[in-house]
Amino acid sequence: MFLTLDQICVSYPGAPAPAVDGVSLQLAAGQLGVLIGPSGSGKTSLLRAVAGLEQAQGGQIALDQALLDGPGVRVAAEQRRIGMVFQDFALFPHLSIGANIGFGLHQASRQQRQRRVAEMLALVGLAGAQEKYPHQLSGGQQQRVALARALAPEPRLLLLDEPFSSLDVELRERLAHDVRAILKQAHITALMVTHDQLEAFAIGDVVGVMQAGRLQQWAAPYDLYHRPATRFVADFIGHGVMLPGQLLERDGLPVVATALGELREVSAAALQQIRLHGRGQQGFDVLLRSDDIVHDDASPFKARIVRKSFRGAEFLYTLQLAGGQEVLALVPSHHDHAVDEWIGIRLDVSHVVTFSL
Repeated sequence: MFLTLDQICVSYPGAPAPAVDGVSLQLAAGQLGVLIGPSGSGKTSLLRAVAGLEQAQGGQIALDQALLDGPGVRVAAEQRRIGMVFQDFALFPHLSIGANIGFGLHQASRQQRQRRVAEMLALVGLAGAQEKYPHQLSGGQQQRVALARALAPEPRLLLLDEPFSSLDVELRERLAHDVRAILKQAHITALMVTHDQLEAFAIGDVVGVMQAGRLQQWAAPYDLYHRPATRFVADFIGHGVMLPGQLLERDGLPVVATALGELREVSAAALQQIRLHGRGQQGFDVLLRSDDIVHDDASPFKARIVRKSFRGAEFLYTLQLAGGQEVLALVPSHHDHAVDEWIGIRLDVSHVVTFSL
């Protein structure tokens, strides 16, 4: 692996618990990794430890088979050849865009520096902007310049700390897709911190969810959403609820019974999970995402609309079952029902995910 973190610990004097507590993860060359989690979960402290801006009190950090941090080893931040993009862009307002991008190219000749600046501006879609100044660019353009400046010295690894947090929501999502394309085109290995799941999923080949200094899961975005390893990940990622489940047998085959009907496509992996989590045949919860519940007027299962949130192409309905349990459902927006109305719903679950009570 290109980047390896092994049992990294970061502590601050006077803090009651470590900011980073035994985190291990790996990134292959060219992969884009993203760390998400609530405020104070340790994701930025971990990023700063990789950069060399924070001292890791335990564990090892290796980059391209070279040890950066470990027993008796600490490579200074400026010698790690790691680029950083910050949330506030950190551009020099008195320097032109070309001078900003070329700022770190100390060893290059004037001609080499000009050529590299032109290459980076073309890469980030701002060709010909060398003579402009930061205040003449939009927020999204300034973030592209910050990215170009970080890539100009050809870092071995790029770190991005909440790079889109100061931009508006629509621009953040669009820029996230653009940044992924730019990094892939440049064959850059990168690790980013964000609190926004849409950004994480738009950029990351692999995403890590952190809580209280620990890495809860490190996996592809699809697996985080559909196969969360812990209840915290299940709650933090996407929209979902837990319903009590019971393992039964129908015609010699296992089924999982819930208040919304039976789930019949129970895989061997799900059965193993149920036996691990359940006490006998009961004692487990079933994770149901909002896209696992389908609006169907012909269904015998009815639910009352408690809340509705318009999202353009669809509504997110919060629904209450007859037994009092609440579930979530994404429904196409042409199905515009009123709050307190009862509608038919059914399950459409491709695989079963359970958790112990």
